[in-house]
Parts: sequence; structure tokens; C-alpha cells
Amino acid sequence: MLYRIGRVVCDVFFTTFFRLHAVGVDNIPKSGPVMLCSNHISNLDPPLLGTRVPRQVHFMAKAELFHVPILSALIRNLGAFPVKRGGVSKESIRGAINLLKEGKVMCVFPEGTRNNLSAVGKKGAASIALKAGAVVVPIAIVGKYRLFRRMTVVYGKPLDLSEYDSGSSEQLELATERIMSAIRELLETHSK
Repeated sequence: MLYRIGRVVCDVFFTTFFRLHAVGVDNIPKSGPVMLCSNHISNLDPPLLGTRVPRQVHFMAKAELFHVPILSALIRNLGAFPVKRGGVSKESIRGAINLLKEGKVMCVFPEGTRNNLSAVGKKGAASIALKAGAVVVPIAIVGKYRLFRRMTVVYGKPLDLSEYDSGSSEQLELATERIMSAIRELLETHSK
């Protein structure tokens, strides 16, 4: 219930102040495990990405946020789970895999940090998706958070990563590059 209310509030906020336009939402499977992989430009990205998705989207959030009593309860109810700074713990990875195996939707930023799309993506997203048997949907956030300027979120076609299923480090790098290339392609296509 809280999540649905939050989505409506975010939709009004992003539509009013950033003229949110979503493309390809129907590319997100209606059931089963889904990992959304997006570029990352702002702390506003998580609510922006989840606003138009018809399923609840779960995110990893900095562990420090879970030490603030009211905020902790709020973000847990909104589907976030903690990850420690400086790297993702085995516990967080297990939590992400279990969440996906339950058929839920999770969003990650494989860049690892904001505005890092030209760098090599982190292998964690591909590894988690492959271990959980999740469909990967690339996403591009196009635009900048400027008041009353259009922000576009493009949900791409699901990627088939089954050819990288061996789990070797080299295969994970290739799967990660496939995800990053799909995000870059969406950005290039929709930035024009």
C-alpha cells in the first residue's frame, strides 16, 4: 500500500516538475524475476525509474540510511535493502539473488557510481542476474534534472544473457559489456 501511494506521489512530482516521459514500459515482463539495469545520473534516479513500472521495484541502498529510525522503516517498506559502502557484501548479493528468485523486480546501476557510463561496468549485476535466472532490461535516463525540462526514461527490450551462463570471470565481463552497450545504445538513440 505504501509503495503504491509513493508511486503516485512520485509520478505527480516527476510529471509536474520534470515532464517525465516513459518509453517502452511494456518491455518489462509482467511476471518472473527481472533486473533493471540503468545509467545513473542523480540520487533522484531510483524513484524516477520506479514511477512508471507497474511492478514494485527493489533497490540496494547505502547501509547508513538504515541507521536512521524513521527513514529505515520507510525505505524498507518501499522495498530497499542495505548494502555496505565500498563494495557489495556476500549478504547483499545473497539477498538480491533470493529477491529475484522470488520473482521480484530489482534495479541496479552497473556503472557503480553516477555519471560513469564510459567506464567499465561492475560485474555484480550480470552475476546476480545469471545466478537468479533473471531477465535483464536495460534502461536509459535521458536528460538532466532541470525544472520543467523533459526527462525521458527508456526501458529497452530484455537481453538474453544465457550465452554467458558459465559464470567465468571472462563471461561475466562480456555479459556486463553487453548490458552497458545496450544502455549506451538507448542513450544515443533517444538523446537526439
